[in-house]
Amino acid sequence: MSQAAGTRPAPPSLRRRLLWVVLAAIALVSVLQAGTAYRTALAQADALFDEHLQEMARSLRGGLPPGLALSPGDPAYDFMVQIWGPDGAQIFRSPHSQLPAQAVLGFSDGVAGGVRYRVYSLQTPEQTVQIAQDLDARQARARAMALRAVLPIALLAPLLMLIAWWLIDRSLAPVERTRRQVASRTAGDLSPLPDADLPEEMLPLVRELNLLFGRARQAFDTQRSFVADAAHEMRSPLTALKLQAQALRRPQDDASRDAAVARLNDGIDRAIELVGQLLALAREEGERQKPPEAQSVDLQELVRQVVSDVLPQAQARRIDLGLAAGDSEPLQVQGRPEALHTLLRNLLDNAIKYTPDGGQVDISLALRDRSPCLFVEDSGPGLPQAERDRVFDRFYRVPGNHAQGSGLGLAIVKTIADAHGATVTLDSSPRLGGLRCEVRFPRPA
Repeated sequence: MSQAAGTRPAPPSLRRRLLWVVLAAIALVSVLQAGTAYRTALAQADALFDEHLQEMARSLRGGLPPGLALSPGDPAYDFMVQIWGPDGAQIFRSPHSQLPAQAVLGFSDGVAGGVRYRVYSLQTPEQTVQIAQDLDARQARARAMALRAVLPIALLAPLLMLIAWWLIDRSLAPVERTRRQVASRTAGDLSPLPDADLPEEMLPLVRELNLLFGRARQAFDTQRSFVADAAHEMRSPLTALKLQAQALRRPQDDASRDAAVARLNDGIDRAIELVGQLLALAREEGERQKPPEAQSVDLQELVRQVVSDVLPQAQARRIDLGLAAGDSEPLQVQGRPEALHTLLRNLLDNAIKYTPDGGQVDISLALRDRSPCLFVEDSGPGLPQAERDRVFDRFYRVPGNHAQGSGLGLAIVKTIADAHGATVTLDSSPRLGGLRCEVRFPRPA
């Protein structure tokens, strides 16, 4: 019982469904057509036999043709004839005729001697002619004629079914070919599927699969590059930590030991910061493939939260950090609050890190062409024009810059901005003289 309950039903087969529908339609149409042809042939045969009765009756108006055999045993006609004169006297009667001695003009059906007859009577001034035909024999011949009319349909229906099966099998061949191509691939083969000679209905599916393969290939390439870069970047701080730990084992005075412990702690802090940024970048790159959650975020409230987080860091270096005067109305954007918090936190960390002691870092908000904009400006050394695009690369550090950093802050900012449909622009700050970073969010719907 448990095995039967756990057995999953077989998935529906498009091939079987099409075959059943088409074959059932052919069978139904063939049966209807055969039935219609059979009834039509019976009606036509009945009308033809009636016409023959009329023609024979007309031919007998001038008297019985010599040599005509009209008897119940005649295999061709099975006719019976009676002829009366104008005075009602019977002029002719077929041998063994069982017809009644009176006639009903026109067509009629009668039974005589247990045999059913189709009778036609014709009256002229000279005589009255009555001709009858065995109705059972007549209907047997009519059914034989009708079956001959149905026979082509009965022969063509199986042929049509075979043709329909062949056409459906040929039409679904691209589906089977594509299935075999996907099934034969290795796990790392993300090359596009060929879309030549595909039917119009399959082409969108294959193209979407190719787009999915492209996104997966890009994600795998990014992951491999990230792992390689992370391994390279982690090697240096871990080696430094190992050397500092080994230095602590050597005999030295208290002052030297305290300095070594301080350097070791600084190295540990930098390693912790690097690992945190690596995890943040990996998380944001994983979320980049998904649409941001439709959650409204107040930029002013976000700035207040992040400023309170980094304020101790700025105060330790006597940096003036605050929200500059700008648009007073609230600015709302759609996105993930945690990701946007990380974006602004990295911008402020970079600005504080590269701003000299006693400098200034300002955050401002504005609405430009109906697009919410976030600005971070500092009084630091700025950034050369040639470096403003490269600083968004992972682990890239500006040559000649001796500030401690992992080269991941702006890469994380760019990743989060791309996931939210925002653009990040670096420029010179006309007010503070350092770097000015602008994050422009999409217009609200």
